Amino acid sequence: MNRDENAVHQAILERPAKLLSNDQRQKYFADGYLGAEGLVDATWLERLWSVTEEFVEISRTLVNQSKRDRRFDLEPDHSSEVPRIRRLNSPVDNHEVYWEFASLGPFVDIAEDLLGPNVKFHHSKLNFKWSGGGEAVKWHQDIQFWPHTNYDVLTIGVYLDDVTDEMAPMGVIPKSHDGPLYDLYDESGQWTGNIQDAEVGKLGIEQAEYLGGAAGAITVHNCRSIHGSPPNLSERPRPLLLCAYSCADALPITGNTGGRGKHGEEIVRGEASRVARFDPRPVPLPPDWSKVGYKSIFEHQKSGLES
Repeated sequence: MNRDENAVHQAILERPAKLLSNDQRQKYFADGYLGAEGLVDATWLERLWSVTEEFVEISRTLVNQSKRDRRFDLEPDHSSEVPRIRRLNSPVDNHEVYWEFASLGPFVDIAEDLLGPNVKFHHSKLNFKWSGGGEAVKWHQDIQFWPHTNYDVLTIGVYLDDVTDEMAPMGVIPKSHDGPLYDLYDESGQWTGNIQDAEVGKLGIEQAEYLGGAAGAITVHNCRSIHGSPPNLSERPRPLLLCAYSCADALPITGNTGGRGKHGEEIVRGEASRVARFDPRPVPLPPDWSKVGYKSIFEHQKSGLES
């Protein structure tokens, strides 16, 4: 962490917290992540589950379709009888309940507690991690996908159902946000969206903390934190609704992903910044997806395995 960033974080800690405890805020700044239970109540969970089940039913119709439905990222063996959704893309663009939650729900208080009074929404996704082998997410960092001018960018998730250890909760490596940013390209220059196998042994993955919990448990991780999850070999899906936010003075460097959505870069707390704050540490750039289109992390990582 550089001196300017430390000063920003100290100023945030001096503000009264909206939802998190000071211990939770200090853990996030020290370790780059936190997990907490009981911050999303039963009313919100019921509403989110209801609309999520609507999309599961819609997905049953997407079999042998000649035209791809961009809302969904489906596993190869998805069927109408046994739906297997990897991801619902940009849920906030697809149903007003998701946007209401992302812009007015507890996520915004959490974001303010960790980013300060002026907060922007960046993007959302709903990762299902389906039962019976739902795909692994290899170790990676987020900021290389959507670089910003500084690193006060984070992702908040909520588990829509109880998540136990065998259901492949997300794991995060403590303090990795203060370490290097890794190359997410392979030796041939192909983007894979994951840290290469030769580097994984150096990451300290044995120290990773896996963040599960009861329905309504939240996860928060900084955009530099190394994280991933194994396949879900249990008998139940593991739906995790994720929303990314940034402080108002963190500006996207590319227009590849995230901020291009209907609500991308929308102020959800406070006001817009009239200046951009630049972190002196360099940030790697992703490929230019403007012509070919962005594939999900699952597809990129799978392509990397097949190359």
